[in-house]
Amino acid sequence: MTLTQRVFIATASLAVLLAGQVQAQSYPTKPVRFIIPFAPGGTTDIVGRIVADRIGRQLGQSLVVENRGGGGGSIGAEMAARAAPDGYTIGMATVSTMGTNPAATPKLAYDPLRDFVPITNLVGVPNVLAVHPSVPAQNMAEFLKLLKANPGKYAYASSGTGGIAHMLGELFKLTTGTSLVHIPYRGSGPAINDVIAGQVPVLFDNLPSSLGHIESGRMRALAVSSPKRLHALPDVPTFAELGMKEVNDPAWYGLVAPAGTPADIIEKIHAASVRTLAQPDVIERLRQQGAEPIGNTPEEFGQQIRAELAKWQRVVKEQNIHLD
Repeated sequence: MTLTQRVFIATASLAVLLAGQVQAQSYPTKPVRFIIPFAPGGTTDIVGRIVADRIGRQLGQSLVVENRGGGGGSIGAEMAARAAPDGYTIGMATVSTMGTNPAATPKLAYDPLRDFVPITNLVGVPNVLAVHPSVPAQNMAEFLKLLKANPGKYAYASSGTGGIAHMLGELFKLTTGTSLVHIPYRGSGPAINDVIAGQVPVLFDNLPSSLGHIESGRMRALAVSSPKRLHALPDVPTFAELGMKEVNDPAWYGLVAPAGTPADIIEKIHAASVRTLAQPDVIERLRQQGAEPIGNTPEEFGQQIRAELAKWQRVVKEQNIHLD
C-alpha cells in the first residue's frame, strides 16, 4: 500500500469518526421511534407510556410510541433489532423478548444478546395469577383442588406464545402437576378483556395491566410473584409463601437499541431515562401500577439480560418445553 493510499484511508476513517461525534453531540434532531412489542393496554404499554413522554422531554424530542404486538413480543423485538442503529429507534425489552421467547423458540429472527445494545432496566413488576369471579375457588388451595379434579377443563389466557405469562403458566403447571389449556393473545390487553368477559377463566399476567380489574372485583387474584406481599394487594400471598418458589420471580421492563448504536447516543438516552425515573410524580405513577423504578447502567442491564436468558434456557431444558 502506498503512502498516498494510507493517508487517504486514515483521512476517511477520521472523517467517519468525526461525523459520528457530531451526530452524537446534536442527537436527537427529530422524534425517536419507540417500539413497544405488545398491544395497547398491557403492562409493557402502560409502563412504556408513563416514561415515554418524560424521556422525550429530557431528550428534547418526542418518543413516538409504536405498538407492534404478536408472537409473545417477538415481532416488535425483531423490528427494533432490524432498525438503523442511529438512535432514532429504540425498543422496550421484557423478560418475554429477552428471556422466555428466545429460550423456548430458538428459531427466532433475532438474538437477544447479539442484536441489541442494552440501555437501562426501567422497572421491576410483580406477576399475578388471577381468575374470573365465576371460578369456584377463593384461594390457591381450592384452585389446585379444582384443577386436579378437572384436568384439562380450565384454560388460561396469556399475552402471547413464548412470553413470560405463557411460560409462567407452563411452569405453574409443571410445579403443581396440574393441567390447563393455554390460549395466547396479542398482548395482555386483549387477554384481560376475554377473562373479565368470562370467555377464559384464568389469567397469568404482569400485575400493572391487571391491578385495576382485580381491585374492582372483575378478577380475583390468587397469588403474586414478588419478594413480599404487595401494599396494593395485602391479602394476596406470594407464590413463595405457597411453596412455589420457582414461579415467584418478578418481571422487568427496560430499553434497548439496535446493535451498533453509538455509545454516546446510548449514554444520552440512559441519562434521560435515569432523570425521568428520579422524578417524584413518575415514581408515584409507576408505584400505583405496582412497578418499582430501577434505572441501572447499560452494563448492569446487559448482565440481567444474560442471566434471564440463561435461567429460562435451563428451565426449558429441564422441563422439556418446546414451542413451534
